[in-house]
Amino acid sequence: MYYTVGEMPRGDSTGQFEQLVLTAILSLREEAYGVTIHEKVEQLAHPKSVSLGAIYVTLDRLEDKGFVSSWLSDPTPERGGRSKRFYRLEALGERALQESAATAKRVWDSIVEIWGKDWAKQWGKGWGKQPT
Repeated sequence: MYYTVGEMPRGDSTGQFEQLVLTAILSLREEAYGVTIHEKVEQLAHPKSVSLGAIYVTLDRLEDKGFVSSWLSDPTPERGGRSKRFYRLEALGERALQESAATAKRVWDSIVEIWGKDWAKQWGKGWGKQPT
């Protein structure tokens, strides 16, 4: 695959935010619906905040690409008789997420090769900590 400056990405490529949403759906399994996906994406994107609207727009786009599918649950009394829309990762979405993970690994390996394993160890110790 080659990248050309000025060329639009193919329809089956994924951006970083889409990768977060796909990862959330993968980890939530049968409990993947709008609110739980939003909560998981917020954990993954920390310290950045994420709007619920951004989640729904991204879910629609991922469904259009064939990466996820959705269905409505039976209405529940605790939701005032409304249904939940659940999401499932499809084979195309799994493949896109695998390709994204492989790319991220290649990027990481290249950085470590240049900056060194000592840098990677130090960076890893601070992973997820807030800057002071």
